[in-house]
Amino acid sequence: MSRKKQIAATDPNRPRLTTSAMIASLAGEDQRISPAPFGRALVELGRTRPEILGLTADLAKYTDLHIFAQAYPDRFYQMGMAEQLLMLAAAGLAHEGFVPFVTTYAAFASRRTFDFISQGIAEEGLPVKICCALPGLTTGYGPSHQATEDLAIFRGMPDLVILDPCDALDIEQAVPQIAAHPGPVYMRLLRGNVPLVLDEYDYRFELGRAKLLRDGADVLLISSGFMTMRALETAKLLAGDRVDVAVLHCPTIKPLDTATILQEVRRKPRLVIVAENHSVIGGLGEAVATLLLTEGAIPPRFRQVALPDAFLDAGALPTLHERYGISATAMAARIKAWLG
Repeated sequence: MSRKKQIAATDPNRPRLTTSAMIASLAGEDQRISPAPFGRALVELGRTRPEILGLTADLAKYTDLHIFAQAYPDRFYQMGMAEQLLMLAAAGLAHEGFVPFVTTYAAFASRRTFDFISQGIAEEGLPVKICCALPGLTTGYGPSHQATEDLAIFRGMPDLVILDPCDALDIEQAVPQIAAHPGPVYMRLLRGNVPLVLDEYDYRFELGRAKLLRDGADVLLISSGFMTMRALETAKLLAGDRVDVAVLHCPTIKPLDTATILQEVRRKPRLVIVAENHSVIGGLGEAVATLLLTEGAIPPRFRQVALPDAFLDAGALPTLHERYGISATAMAARIKAWLG
């Protein structure tokens, strides 16, 4: 190791990334947070909706469903480490008139239970709400738990609504709306101390709608999930370099709000970038690119900020986000390079 690296590694003032950083909140150091928005929203919904149930595959604590279990123990089902059983049990309960909310990790739902969701839930049009933690690169525990391809897997399933909310406000407002939707829903879930950012932009979640959070003349950033938070941070960073960035938040991946996306792309000639916490293959980026190509709305330039088509490393999240280019600083540097 070089002398410079030795000094950096032993510097007592340098923040030390420990194992706990792998499962830490995505919130920045002084960022506002809201604890367990999914669990709290589901408890509130359950007060007036006795048909709402909660089911999980041994992950109630790690998906914030334990809050619902404490409030309504007679409406909570712990299915053990049996994700396929989890999905078919939810399907059976839905057939009997209940509205089950099922939770597990996104990697397990997409990889282990696809056929059971397709045949037992989606084909039947059942109102099962599949809410899954650790989407994309939100854990440092390596490829076994990093669901970097879940959107690609699920986008091809007919009649399945797919959501990728940004923050606590998005999640809280999405829960009652997906409960009201008559069919199946897959929602990526942020858990624990979830950042709160969208309330600063006069935002309200609407199922199937994209929302322009800020306008800008140079760049149009179309984003979903926590990458909308990163997009807003990036826009503030670039404002210091006189780069004007618009941010269009798309929490509903399917059905895509094609009208709003086309309207914003056609409104003025700008560099169009899709930013997502997902593989560069099969997610929001490809959905938007296909839309623009088929509708003839070709922007001057189109780029993607996404995870590589690879099994990612394990490690602390801040390090991984910087390495794979989805931190605000990494995004800002890439955008300046693309603008020349």
